[in-house]
Amino acid sequence: MFSKAEAQIIKKEFWTAFAEAYPRKWLLYDTKIKDVSFKFYVDNKKAQVMLDIEPKDEEKRKIYFEKIESLKNILHDEFLPDAVLERNFHLETGKIISRVWVEKTGGISLYNKATWNEIFDFFNENMDAFERFFYEYEDYIKDLEVNT
Repeated sequence: MFSKAEAQIIKKEFWTAFAEAYPRKWLLYDTKIKDVSFKFYVDNKKAQVMLDIEPKDEEKRKIYFEKIESLKNILHDEFLPDAVLERNFHLETGKIISRVWVEKTGGISLYNKATWNEIFDFFNENMDAFERFFYEYEDYIKDLEVNT
């Protein structure tokens, strides 16, 4: 195991190496939709690429999720076949959000540098596909006046 300080150093090295391997600007928090953002996540067992939908207004969260859910077949067929859509995802904090994500498990770890390239490739391929999906359907997703 690593001390907290050692773990922080490894995390920093990981994200720096990822930025060097794939030097591009990711969409992440710049969706132009308040409280809707793309995220990368990695720990000692899994890597995830996520779209978190977390407006405080429950009705907005519902609408944004339902819009993406209405595009589920397209998302699966053309972009991310393994995407999971969860309307009521419970965070460790107790907060409920909507989340769409893909996950890689098995033999990868933030703390094993030998698996970093595999994680980097997973992040790049899946975030790129997620972003292409979002840009393709952005106007529809953003427009709260157009119902699903």
